[in-house]
Amino acid sequence: MGTFLVKTTPTGVKFDLKAGNGEVILSSEVYSSEAACTKGMNSIIKNAPIARLEDQTVEGYETAINPKFEVYKDKAGEFRFRLKARNGQVIGASEGYIQKHSCLNGIESVRKNAADAKIVYAEKE
Repeated sequence: MGTFLVKTTPTGVKFDLKAGNGEVILSSEVYSSEAACTKGMNSIIKNAPIARLEDQTVEGYETAINPKFEVYKDKAGEFRFRLKARNGQVIGASEGYIQKHSCLNGIESVRKNAADAKIVYAEKE
């Protein structure tokens, strides 16, 4: 079972989705309020299971309709993904992965862990 770890930062509130093994598999933006952060978590729960996959690392890739996971390479050459909601807003992003299959496994882990993730509030940073 996954966990949404909610953290208060100096500029707002954010969350990390952790897999059952404790690894962070997706991080949010910093939200201005706890209510907005909760909406972000609910959007992950709603959109992750139905999101399509858009692999931007393949030449001539087909653009997927939102909600979607976008797989791309960053400036360091690592594979990353971001989850976009129906409105096109990015609602979560991954860390960098050396191998593409690890990145794709991260997406599957988000799909699996988001649905029944518990919410835990961390101490202030």
